[in-house]
Amino acid sequence: MKLDYLLLDVFTREPLKGNPLAVVCKADGLLDDEMQAIAKEFNLSETVFLQKAQGARNTAAARIFTPAVELPFAGHPTIGAAVVLGLQSKATAVRLEEKIGLVTALFEKADKRSGEARFTLPQMPGKLAALEDHKAIALALGIEMDEIGCGAYRPAVYSAGVEFHLVPVRDAGVLARLAPNMGIWRNAFPHGRGGVYIFTETPREPNNDFAARMFSSDMGLGEDPGTGAAAAALIGLLAEHVPYASGQSDLAIRQGHEMGRPCRITVQLRKEDEVLTHAAIGGHAIIVGEGVLDLSR
Repeated sequence: MKLDYLLLDVFTREPLKGNPLAVVCKADGLLDDEMQAIAKEFNLSETVFLQKAQGARNTAAARIFTPAVELPFAGHPTIGAAVVLGLQSKATAVRLEEKIGLVTALFEKADKRSGEARFTLPQMPGKLAALEDHKAIALALGIEMDEIGCGAYRPAVYSAGVEFHLVPVRDAGVLARLAPNMGIWRNAFPHGRGGVYIFTETPREPNNDFAARMFSSDMGLGEDPGTGAAAAALIGLLAEHVPYASGQSDLAIRQGHEMGRPCRITVQLRKEDEVLTHAAIGGHAIIVGEGVLDLSR
């Protein structure tokens, strides 16, 4: 069995920046454990497998795997898959069947190997729980208790398909010197797969509104350079604190700078009468390589 694949850098316009992604094309016929083994072989934060769509109007089905687990939804594989399919089909809209449901992405070509995609979240973000044990959070992140919190933001668990513990910290300096202690991680972050999105406001930085880092205990990731599903969950928290009852915000999040893999994630939210009615994630992606998986025996 031979399978063509592409390597992309997502949430960036530059090669060798952003979040790496493997896209396995024409992956029909692969078993679940084979896809999981291939994702482990690539050992990237995520690998997406493109298959024939079940719906006649849809572009493709997408299965998303970290090195350890399958995810029902993830942002940077969705962006990367949409860019690949947009470049291949020359379409301006891509409809992806994911485990979470149908995801429609708008695509704009930049050149023959890069472009930008934006998609409306298939599931609106919602709050699942508060995080009250700030002492445990501080110990797990290697910071002081009084460094937790940023403006009106307080720690909580949100999900837009994948659960994340959202932890605001005082400033970018605190964010830069996090020292995660995975030995006590689950004491502080018991929900889902232990994914934690630590973020702060960046009022003095000209090109973004927030900075973030993401760590996980159970996804096989360690630290992730750019996490669209976590940014999607964050939209739910942001929506509670925007200073309007009805209106729209377009915001940018930087992530991955501490890893030397800078990402820029754009988020969009709209409220009507205090209710979040629209949420979207966007970013650029560029193809940096291609190859063939040879699984012959």
